[in-house]
Amino acid sequence: MVEYANTDRTEAADPITLPAVGNARKASSKSDWIAFLPVPLLASVWLGHRLLPDRQEVGYSAEFGHALLAALVVYAVWLALSFFAGKAFRPLRSHAPIAAAIIVLLAVWNTATLKLDALPLPYFPSPAKMLDALFNDGQKLFVSTLYSLRLLLIGYLVGLACGLATGLLMGWYTRFRYWVNPLLRFVGPIPATAWIPVVLLVFPTTFTASLFLIALGTWFPVTIMTWSGIASVRRSLFEVAKTLGAKESYLIFRVALPAAMPLIFIGLFMGLGSSFVTLVVAEMLGVKAGIGFYLIWAEGWAEYYKVYSALLIIAILSSTVTTLLFKVRNRVLLWQKGLIRW
Repeated sequence: MVEYANTDRTEAADPITLPAVGNARKASSKSDWIAFLPVPLLASVWLGHRLLPDRQEVGYSAEFGHALLAALVVYAVWLALSFFAGKAFRPLRSHAPIAAAIIVLLAVWNTATLKLDALPLPYFPSPAKMLDALFNDGQKLFVSTLYSLRLLLIGYLVGLACGLATGLLMGWYTRFRYWVNPLLRFVGPIPATAWIPVVLLVFPTTFTASLFLIALGTWFPVTIMTWSGIASVRRSLFEVAKTLGAKESYLIFRVALPAAMPLIFIGLFMGLGSSFVTLVVAEMLGVKAGIGFYLIWAEGWAEYYKVYSALLIIAILSSTVTTLLFKVRNRVLLWQKGLIRW
């Protein structure tokens, strides 16, 4: 009994623990209140859009107001449900500040363009005007997105496969590295888009030329990081595997590749960013569909609200594919979660 009493007294008299706990609770309560911030902001943007008259010609101004109201309702319902499920409240607290900043930016943009007409058309369309492109050219944008996805995935996967094979061979075989390293140093630093005059002469169609450019932009960073990852694997791992009777194929695919995966995924992310940069330029070579083709077509008619809508789709597409790659990375490198800062 005495021991328990002393323990309780020691914890109660600790001058460091109690203030730390109190500060943590205060910080938690403040972060909880931040989650409510997007609600009044969305409500004020919706009221301003309804009450202030439009000074620019917009076909779907009412639909933009409905979208704001729908976003407000969805967020309010999610916020209400989060009180009954603790896990659902964590994303709200972490994303509420950036969501509030986006809402404020949207309000300033909508007021300066649609309501005050302070920025000249057609270069500065309102966010409500962008809905005209999504509604009027929705089918064309959907088809262009599918064509861009097809071109991106095929080119990225081809560049990924070639980069993994080249980097693995360079990291494992000294003689292969001796002959390929000069070519890598010459071809790699040159931007993929700089090869456009060459690929148009070499490849029979613009589609295959575009595939080559995307694959080339992906191949170089994947090769470099795979080579670096294979070369940096500790020799002690190979020695232990050899003492247990491992063959060369086992050393490559069961020791070297898993150990090099962190650096390989860095190359995958670098290659993905390069492929998106190359995608839009590659689709300007004369393909019949795609986001890049749509951008050139809309810019030719000076319909910049369609250009901004296409850029928004590219941003969403890039963010989605990057998020999926992060999910794959987290799954493959789950063993690293407790070893490095995640």
